Amino acid sequence: MKIHEYQAKDLFRRSGIPVPAGSACRTAAEAAAAFTRLGQPLAVVKAQIHAGGRGKGGGVKLVRSATEAQAAAAGMLGRALVTPQTGPAGRVVKTVLVEAGSQVEHEYYVGLTVDRARAAPVLMVSVDGGMDIEEVARRSPERILREALDPEAGLRPWQARRLVYALHLPAGTLRAAQDLLARLVRLFLDEDCSLVEINPLVTIKDGALLALDGKVNFDDNALFRHPQNLVLRDLDEEDLREVQAAASGLSYIALDGNIGCLVNGAGLAMGTMDTIQLAGGQPANFLDVGGGASAAQVTAAFKIILSDPKVRAILVNIFGGIMKCDVIAEGIITAARETRLAVPLVVRLEGTNVERGRELLQQSGIEIITASTLADAAARAVEAARGVPA
Repeated sequence: MKIHEYQAKDLFRRSGIPVPAGSACRTAAEAAAAFTRLGQPLAVVKAQIHAGGRGKGGGVKLVRSATEAQAAAAGMLGRALVTPQTGPAGRVVKTVLVEAGSQVEHEYYVGLTVDRARAAPVLMVSVDGGMDIEEVARRSPERILREALDPEAGLRPWQARRLVYALHLPAGTLRAAQDLLARLVRLFLDEDCSLVEINPLVTIKDGALLALDGKVNFDDNALFRHPQNLVLRDLDEEDLREVQAAASGLSYIALDGNIGCLVNGAGLAMGTMDTIQLAGGQPANFLDVGGGASAAQVTAAFKIILSDPKVRAILVNIFGGIMKCDVIAEGIITAARETRLAVPLVVRLEGTNVERGRELLQQSGIEIITASTLADAAARAVEAARGVPA
């Protein structure tokens, strides 16, 4: 679960990590008042969306008066901000952060995530902080230093010293930097985060450290341990189909293709998407209905898939173990009738009660393309999708 920058900075502040003074604002008038409250000659108005690259998209503005702050906020609020991470449609800005400007001496990068190869959290730092950190990672990965962490022990002092010395920080900030890294790691572990990032972490004129930006993502699978963090969720920033799927107990991720997939089991779903691509097509989604889906869940899954205007065909690939093929068939029939299915439907069923399931589909009167193997099903779905006009 992602949260906004101003929410991440609230967490930083409570953890003892220094951040600029600032306020989240939802109207231009609030932005003007926030500038006045800061009582400083320079402030920054920052669009709050769940995407990076806001500065490159015009979502970060320096302002020198309440009037300028109001104008900058008015230019962002209610409008779509397009960044390298949003896609061409952009994201509509509903909140801006107005915070005190800083006289920056140097920018650094600090980040924490889970390294699957090491099966451990990893703390990363770089002297090359700022908007182009992705390019640094791509072109000069050796400039990003990493320390794998023991989740029980957290950040050990020798690890903190190694990373801090590698940043070539001013001598007067070394102890403060070690403390900041330790607090950041503790936040990451205590809140069950999947990502915590400060980019940039800066030194300012008086030599102090400041988290000028902040990003925090929580591990969805651990949110049950942190119900207080659920209030930070912004559903407007999430794909509506993914929200609807979660509410129905389904796992759905939107993709860019035109063949909708309905599969039981994450591994089978991944294999289905790979086979579609081998057949020359592109999957429109990952959708796992799980091992024991009901007919109602199958119907909900169809509705979610068909809410994507790019979908030109649907491929259902079910292996019935715990799940019974006749139950899936009933769900498919109900969904096709309720949604007035207007795109080709390819179905491959195998497993428990498969003969009964196939019989129900044949007797339904619904036009269904059947397949006996996954390769055959994928090929038929790709062919069918090509025959539907965009």
